[in-house]
Amino acid sequence: MRNPQLTVSLTPLIADLHTRLSALGIIDNRALGALDAAGFTDVESLLLWYPRRYEDRRQFSGFPTGPCDEAVCLLARVEDCEIKHVGPQRRYFEATMMPLDPGPLDQPIGCRWFNMPYMSKVFAADQEVVLYGKPKWSGHRLVIDHPDYEIVEDGDSMEADIHLRRIVPVYRLKEGLPQKVIRSATFRVLDQLDPKTLPDLLRKPAEGSPFVGMSRYGAMRAIHFPDSIEERKLARDYLALEEFFGLQLNLLRRKNAYAAQSGMRHCGEGKLLAKFQELLPFALTKAQLRAIGEVRAGLESDTPMNRLLQGDVGSGKTFVAMAAALLVVEAGFQVAIMAPTQILAEQHYLVFQKHLEPLGIRLRLHTGSRKEDGNMPLFDGSNIGAEPQIIIGTHALLYDDSQLSNLGLAVIDEQHKFGVSQRSRLINKGVTPDVLVMTATPIPRTLTMTVYGDLEVSVLDELPAGRGKIVTAVRQEPDPKKVAAFLKQHLGEGRQAYMVYPLVEESEKLADVRAVTREFEEWSERLAPLKCGILHGRMSGDEKDAVMARFRSQEVKVLVSTTVIEVGVDVPNANIMIIYHADRFGLAQLHQLRGRIGRGEHDSYCVLVCDGKNPEAIEKLKVLEATRDGFRIAEADLRLRGPGELLGTAQSGVAGLRLGDLVADARLVKLSRDLASEVLEMDPTLDSPEYRHLRVLLDARSDGVELS
Repeated sequence: MRNPQLTVSLTPLIADLHTRLSALGIIDNRALGALDAAGFTDVESLLLWYPRRYEDRRQFSGFPTGPCDEAVCLLARVEDCEIKHVGPQRRYFEATMMPLDPGPLDQPIGCRWFNMPYMSKVFAADQEVVLYGKPKWSGHRLVIDHPDYEIVEDGDSMEADIHLRRIVPVYRLKEGLPQKVIRSATFRVLDQLDPKTLPDLLRKPAEGSPFVGMSRYGAMRAIHFPDSIEERKLARDYLALEEFFGLQLNLLRRKNAYAAQSGMRHCGEGKLLAKFQELLPFALTKAQLRAIGEVRAGLESDTPMNRLLQGDVGSGKTFVAMAAALLVVEAGFQVAIMAPTQILAEQHYLVFQKHLEPLGIRLRLHTGSRKEDGNMPLFDGSNIGAEPQIIIGTHALLYDDSQLSNLGLAVIDEQHKFGVSQRSRLINKGVTPDVLVMTATPIPRTLTMTVYGDLEVSVLDELPAGRGKIVTAVRQEPDPKKVAAFLKQHLGEGRQAYMVYPLVEESEKLADVRAVTREFEEWSERLAPLKCGILHGRMSGDEKDAVMARFRSQEVKVLVSTTVIEVGVDVPNANIMIIYHADRFGLAQLHQLRGRIGRGEHDSYCVLVCDGKNPEAIEKLKVLEATRDGFRIAEADLRLRGPGELLGTAQSGVAGLRLGDLVADARLVKLSRDLASEVLEMDPTLDSPEYRHLRVLLDARSDGVELS
């Protein structure tokens, strides 16, 4: 039941979410100024700023007599205030608090704010204050450091109903906006909001669903001002489900629109594929064979293929792409393979050249810095005049129409590095070509459903045989002499190593972070006469090529690099990687970097170096010590940093989730997929009166992709 005290009966009702707050006439000018400065200008911006936590002020906690593991919410009276000193330089403000009606056993609690002397202007003796924080011992006294607080002021009964005697929302604040201002404004806006302004996105839930009787309007009121903790949780789940539902509808609409296009078969008989497998010096894994079978079925279909090939580092995605390319070439079509970096494109070219030129396949490389023209040591200039059957390149492929006259298959590697519009531009170069996108970032199933819901998925969950193990260890600032001795021992046995740093050059802002240019000089001296090479993103393409060629030929024994080696570099003889300032990288990126070693028969060693000052960072790095399972690592990274960081900023929509948690809400993700499928089965175009409002709302949220 809705609390009757929430009803204020202000009219007229708000009928447009984009109505400016200043036009409502229900918020005073001083509060409007504070809200505007913090970016809250219209009704929608206020309502979508959800609370970060809640305080149950229906019944306050009793005054504690000792430290507490959980934060407590207290109603107290200010007994005394003073600025205190810790040594000659450091000061802090302390307000001594007591219960409003102290008993014989109640003890005062000191509330302290360090380096915030202006707090002395906030508090005064005899004020009533709501406090939220975790008490602890300081000597023989109980204290709470930097508690959340609100001064209880005399006011009308409505203000008391907003801030006291109820479950109170607590918001993340910005630009100095007072908590009471945003809470009061949200309360008043919700009270005057017309329920029709928030039409339901979800269909009426079936009997037995926990959401029976809920509406978008009711959920919005309950998430800001719930009558119970249970109601708040249900409202949060309802609105999170709504978020996922919107994403799934857009993804499925895109998938259906692509599938509805008239396609053609791009699959040969398989003679080239059989010859390719016969010439390989190793057997493909069961996972690779399964993926090739799934891709082949897509190429044989008249419906355009749109498939994601997902596999951990070293799982052999490139050989699946080769198999797909051979089937398409045999059918008389071209294949384009797009990689995000020149290094990765050239690595693909070398691997394809090694395995496919014996089959007579015409290859060509095309990157932003040059086309293959015979002037590079990698190329001999043959077949320049003939039309390439497979062209490998970077995003430069998007801007050259001269070489792709008969595109049958577009392969997009490390696809999260590209935006939707870039993928579409390559695909549109052919007449509905089949599409295979690949990623070496293992993605939890809930995230796959949410980000790649418009794609069919093949998973490589098996590593090729004959790989050495990788030993991973976290170390706190090891002695450079010991590191050099360790390196010399293994380099003396014929191996090679990577040294990875986060910066190209030293920075004044990051004075404690080492950079590649300086460290290259240091390691060159420590490891002499063994040769070191340097690699970073500011080098020209020719410079990168030259360094990589010397590293592959083992002339360079140690490559001192930034993260440009994160993907694509494949030197099986390199079995050591030392990553400095490892705590500055995400787990998924560290896992990608580690994937550059362990590609040969020798045991490999990955050392993650940090300064040890941050216990949470060390705990994070120990995840990599414990496992090589990319899916476990990706889930941990997802919890720590969110999907936007895991996938890169090119992925639209997911990073904008306000409530949904892609790990914790797996059940809601699955439910949203089912609900979206049901709606589109009944009305694929969302043109019926029942669903037309969905199309309007979703088109407004769209990432710019045309959805018919």
